[in-house]
Amino acid sequence: MLTRANRLTSSRLFAPAIRRGRRAGTRTLVLHLDLSPEETNEAGAAPRVGFVVSKAVGPAVARNKVKRRLRHLARERLSSLPGSAVLVVRALPPAATASYDDLGHDLDRALGRLLGPS
Repeated sequence: MLTRANRLTSSRLFAPAIRRGRRAGTRTLVLHLDLSPEETNEAGAAPRVGFVVSKAVGPAVARNKVKRRLRHLARERLSSLPGSAVLVVRALPPAATASYDDLGHDLDRALGRLLGPS
């Protein structure tokens, strides 16, 4: 589970990351990364991650399964994010049928594109 300091807990924090952030997509996910959030807590703030899993992904059981998998995968990759970064992970409908390994591979690939040279 992500700690509270690493979670986006308010819907108002999602919009700037989606609007301003860099975007990279794969077959199952779209990632939005904002490296200069307006609301930085303090120097050395922890990176924050939020998830968007809409009803298009499937029924509640499928959506919750995708969210649990993505939370676990994101927690393992927090150390690769810069200090005050805000990452929004949006699941696409194929995420419901993707395996844990497929989601991890897609997350790594999209993060590699976002964190690589501009």
